Amino acid sequence: MIAIVTGVAGGIGKASALALAQKGYEIVGMGRSADPDLTDFEGYSLTYIAGDLSDPSARAKLVETAAARGRIGALVNVAGVAPKVRRDLLEMTEESYDFVMNINTKGTLFLTQAVANVMCRQEPVNGTRGHIVNISSCSAYTSSTSRGEYCISKAGLSMITKLFADRLASERIPVNEICPGIIATGMTATVKEKYDRLIEDGLVPLGRWGEPEDVAKAVVALCDGTFGYTTGTSLIVDGGMHIRTL
Repeated sequence: MIAIVTGVAGGIGKASALALAQKGYEIVGMGRSADPDLTDFEGYSLTYIAGDLSDPSARAKLVETAAARGRIGALVNVAGVAPKVRRDLLEMTEESYDFVMNINTKGTLFLTQAVANVMCRQEPVNGTRGHIVNISSCSAYTSSTSRGEYCISKAGLSMITKLFADRLASERIPVNEICPGIIATGMTATVKEKYDRLIEDGLVPLGRWGEPEDVAKAVVALCDGTFGYTTGTSLIVDGGMHIRTL
């Protein structure tokens, strides 16, 4: 069984791919890095493709490679970028908007479309033709005016999840998303001190950073049939940060 995982070179993508590999999936992954450290995958089956999710030819190569290796049992859309420079919403540039949206939203949309078409041609196994999991963010519903393009991209991804869940339900392909909170990855490393203070001040009820493995466990559960009667759902993995309190 093949699992396609984007953003596999690090962070949540790497942790998710490794967790799926430990469950017996062969991983076909893509990342932007030409030569990432993938030593954690020794002993597991990993085919790595260096490519940018915003590039149609890279997406096509990823899908073709996976389909040639066997049945695609899961697609996990992790790849995402933050703005290269955080700017106030009133200063956000079109260039930054396009950079973020082309990867986080447009790239994910059309990769999902391509993989869904392959899955639709597969015979059901255990009642499903495959599972699709999108990694969105708490930023899909939380305003952050210094990186508006990122928030918009993740809000768009939430609707992409609902649209494909609706369209693919009759094909027996569950589509769900995970909304992580503050996770210790390369993306958040540049603002570590800020989030350290916020967590210390009580922003996260469980009182700690999330780890990529926290999200990976949820990915596995959504891909292995544990939530077999669930589609179009957002699973929040944020240590309770979303709780409104008085």
